Amino acid sequence: MIKLIAIDLDGTLLHEDKTLSKGNIEALHRAHEAGYDIVICTGRPLAGVRPIFEEIGLPDGNYYMIINNGCTTLSTKNWEIIGKEELSLEDMHRLHVLTEDTDVQLTLFDIDHYLVVAPEASELVTMDAGIVNSKPTLVSEEDLPNLVPIFQAMYVGDPSAIDDFQAQNEAALEADFNTVRSQDILFEILPKGASKASALQALSQTLGYRRDQVMALGDANNDLEMLRFAGYSVAMGNGNAAVKEIADFITLTNDEDGVAHAIHKLIETEKGE
Repeated sequence: MIKLIAIDLDGTLLHEDKTLSKGNIEALHRAHEAGYDIVICTGRPLAGVRPIFEEIGLPDGNYYMIINNGCTTLSTKNWEIIGKEELSLEDMHRLHVLTEDTDVQLTLFDIDHYLVVAPEASELVTMDAGIVNSKPTLVSEEDLPNLVPIFQAMYVGDPSAIDDFQAQNEAALEADFNTVRSQDILFEILPKGASKASALQALSQTLGYRRDQVMALGDANNDLEMLRFAGYSVAMGNGNAAVKEIADFITLTNDEDGVAHAIHKLIETEKGE
């Protein structure tokens, strides 16, 4: 029996226009009423998640969410951090040096801010920050000791620039970090061992759930480890080929309320409702 449902946001719970549908909201409430723990599990920072959680409008209580691609786990009671992985100052210096003579910018995330280590944010950085309800905060390396903990880094650039940057640097970075190409304009760098899967595993253990009691839904490369961990994995109909290949079930697309479809199917199968 499933006890916990872990749900990605972009490309999964959210429609392509980044909105929540009435159908998905109603399905989440139905799942909660049926006794399932609902856990948002996303690459977004808190500023891009909290408004969505509040719009879902689950009854008062203590819920959990995994953000920053698994680097930060929060309890919604007082928005307390209950689990975290962070980058060191040495890590951030190394990551910043790699941007010299390139067309990519290094962005960093603490609990509240979308930071860019540059004198000016690019249009792509500004656009990406806007998607997660943020504005880029310009910082220099000298500012970073006053901003720790920093949980996650992300290189942002146009697809061809990120292609070149990834080709040149990924092999060396993978020795000391977890890396993921989550979108064509984003190349993400996480502390070694950090992922949605590692955070979901730790949270499941805290709550007393086995992996076979976890269902996870996702669509992209940064969901792969989480889907492999879950006892029952659901790929979105709009998901990429790698996600669909490992999934136990392929639901409808995000624009067709694929999350709601999968939740209703789960409840009908397990609860007979």
